[in-house]
Amino acid sequence: MTVVAWLAIVVFTVAYILIATEKVHRVAAALGGAVLMLVIGATNAEHAFFSEESGVDWNVIFLLLGMMLIVAVLQRTGVFEFVAIWAAKRARGRPFRVMVLLVLVTAIASAVLDNVTTVLLIAPVTLLVCERLAVPVAPFLIAEVLASNIGGTATLVGDPPNIIIASRAGLSYNDFLIHLAPIVVVLMVVFVGMCRWLFRRAFVANPERAQAVMALRERDAIRDVRLLIISLVVLTAVTIAFVLHTVLHLEPSVVALIGGLVLLALSGLNAESVAKDVEWPTLVFFAGLFVMVGALVNTGVIDILAKSAAEATEGRLMLASGVLLWASAVISAIVDNIPYVATMSPVVADLVQANGGGGSGQVLWWSLALGADLGGNATAVGASANVVMLGLAERSGHRISFWQFTKYGLVVAFVTIVISMVYVWLRYFAFAG
Repeated sequence: MTVVAWLAIVVFTVAYILIATEKVHRVAAALGGAVLMLVIGATNAEHAFFSEESGVDWNVIFLLLGMMLIVAVLQRTGVFEFVAIWAAKRARGRPFRVMVLLVLVTAIASAVLDNVTTVLLIAPVTLLVCERLAVPVAPFLIAEVLASNIGGTATLVGDPPNIIIASRAGLSYNDFLIHLAPIVVVLMVVFVGMCRWLFRRAFVANPERAQAVMALRERDAIRDVRLLIISLVVLTAVTIAFVLHTVLHLEPSVVALIGGLVLLALSGLNAESVAKDVEWPTLVFFAGLFVMVGALVNTGVIDILAKSAAEATEGRLMLASGVLLWASAVISAIVDNIPYVATMSPVVADLVQANGGGGSGQVLWWSLALGADLGGNATAVGASANVVMLGLAERSGHRISFWQFTKYGLVVAFVTIVISMVYVWLRYFAFAG
């Protein structure tokens, strides 16, 4: 390798460590790394901003931006609070039933929107319901964020790593539904059963408190009926367009951006106010990350990694998928799964080509997605949604420690990865013929 390639590895490693340890804010670390890559000549403006192979993936950026705009408008209607209160009342204030319903609402919402957004919207209501029921908040918040990461695995837009994978692999919204949604349904059934055992000490019913929950009026949570109707129509249209995007010849990023801008125009809301709710730091973080990874592509580092991985598995696709699934789970438990997938996607792209291209080799993409998405549940820093939830809990006076989260997350991650491994083997190898 050249001197520039080694310098690129050093820059990327340092930035990655800073992101993982949170010694420096992840946006600053990603942007700083991107700037250094430009300075040392590992990439340039043309590659960083215009190259499909080694530049900023604008499909990912604009897909996230469009969905953020939709959510920023939708959250002003109070619909998420409505659903959570409705779920608590349907459970008649019984703690385990409340958890099951909130977990299912979270998982479904995470598949339609994204897990970070869902966690931000469901947490405040969970705090309210737990306070009324006089039950500990931590088990409910932990269960919800674990469910959000599982549910988000099912769709292209449910988890940021999936967006990166879809863009790199040329996979459609329907591809994710067909290949990942079935196993996610199974995993959610198993997870609900695990909740009964993992959080059993939290399910002490209080009849008086249950009556207080029953007194809540979910209708009062809706703040703007007109805006709610408009938002749901646009969101439905966007979801349908995601499913039909291969027929419509519109990329998911274009669909999301059109949906977000149309909803913003129809809402009559102040554009500046809505724009403030967009997670701009997240978008900038992605951009910086793409530039750094692109520099590794330019300098040949990614190509060397891919060839080494291909030689290690010697064309044995089943071995490659198994190693990728478990390695992704372990690494995503240690560092955020977003930078991990951004780094690994070009490596996997080369491995897919070495193992049959878009046909049989496509299993490697599903192994990467399952490993990264589900492995992120293992620790408090494994996924962005985990970090967000812990921050919300601490601000509300219910601090959840790293190990308090991890002792539950590790069990859930291990069980779901084992089940996913069986699924991959059965679907893509045992009965693939």
